[in-house]
Amino acid sequence: MEPESLYNLLQLPSEAALPTEEQLPPGAKKKYLPPSSRKDPKFEELQKVLVEWINAALLHEHVVVRSLEEDMFDGLILHHLFQKLAGLRLQVEEIALTTASQRRKLEVVLGAVNRALQVEEPQAKWSVEAIFNKDLVATLHLLVALAKHFQPSVPLPSNVQVEVVTIESTKSGLKSGKSLEQLTEDVLDELLKLPPEKVRAVEEAIVSFVNHSLRNLGLAVQSLNSQFADGVILLLLIGQLEGFFLHLREFYLTPSSPAEMVHNVTLALELLRDTGLLSHPVSPEDIVNKDPKSTLRVLYSLFSKHKLKASTDGTPCGTLH
Repeated sequence: MEPESLYNLLQLPSEAALPTEEQLPPGAKKKYLPPSSRKDPKFEELQKVLVEWINAALLHEHVVVRSLEEDMFDGLILHHLFQKLAGLRLQVEEIALTTASQRRKLEVVLGAVNRALQVEEPQAKWSVEAIFNKDLVATLHLLVALAKHFQPSVPLPSNVQVEVVTIESTKSGLKSGKSLEQLTEDVLDELLKLPPEKVRAVEEAIVSFVNHSLRNLGLAVQSLNSQFADGVILLLLIGQLEGFFLHLREFYLTPSSPAEMVHNVTLALELLRDTGLLSHPVSPEDIVNKDPKSTLRVLYSLFSKHKLKASTDGTPCGTLH
């Protein structure tokens, strides 16, 4: 492909951003994120959530991440994060100043990460080379895998895809192509595939979050399934979190029939859709009939938005201690 075509494909402002045939060895491939991909709202949201998660996890170690692209490549923060999540210590130098020592450190840390995640390097969506070269997509794949394995309650945005451009050096010159990278799946579906004890941990975290949010109303819940079926607590929870004032004429405070319950739940789902919190279809009747997955999906939509609002001590709200 001619250089002009590459520039158009990537929409990059300067020639320095693109490799030449001399810079890219024969058979080598390199991925690029065009500006349109970088500015995708869900892609930006995923980075924001991961940065907040890392900073909350490493708060007491006085570690602050501002850019996943610039701050993760040398293995230092990844070292601290993995030790915190896995509860173990790695035999590797704490501070690596030279390029060679940084790469060795990253190799040790990624080796431990891959063993913990039970991922063989050829199957991994990341590598030492990619992370060390500040490949943002590979870095995101790695952090998403860590979050899902060690802390599945982290509210990752669901179904995040990003378009990448791959440039390959061939005998006939540089060739390029576009592809979609799937960074996250539907969060709830992925969560429900986890071992039962991890699903219970997420449910307990949501109960804690709900009770924390309703404490000013003097309300508390013990069961995610049964206590939301009539829509009353759900509406009050949405009102507390989203700042809605719901007049008593708009819903049934003490519903006495399935139809009144459906009315309440329908109103709650409409409020969630209007605020962009519920993109997945949910039937009001399923909530009224105490369908566990539907109820969990609705509560998780609120949990995922509000959980990372830190309390005064820097601990995410709704987190179990």
